[in-house]
Amino acid sequence: MTEFPPPLKGSAQDEAPELRPNFDANGLIAAIAQDAETGEVLMLAWMNAEALRLTLETRRATYWSRSRGALWVKGETSGHIQEVLEVRVDCDQDAVLLKVRQSGGACHTGRGSCFYRIAERGGLTFED
Repeated sequence: MTEFPPPLKGSAQDEAPELRPNFDANGLIAAIAQDAETGEVLMLAWMNAEALRLTLETRRATYWSRSRGALWVKGETSGHIQEVLEVRVDCDQDAVLLKVRQSGGACHTGRGSCFYRIAERGGLTFED
């Protein structure tokens, strides 16, 4: 398992000059993939410490599959690779934003983004 320094308390975490990911009780952190060129939000997945370390080292988006209980590199089987151009963390470091160059669809359905449905009072509508 990869070790990062532990998160700090309160505002000290907000201003920490080093990466101190604030993983949840399951050892995970939310990871949002965003198209670096268009700004479109492509997907949300989860990372454990090893997935974050590998993403930073290889510049290939690597996630933790909660359903399979295993690491997965985006595009490893589909060919729809996410080349990571930049990794950002939010203020308290409990979420990461990956700015990526996406090859093919980001969603496992083959769509460009996982966010293809619009929630409205009457239900869901699908974006073209």
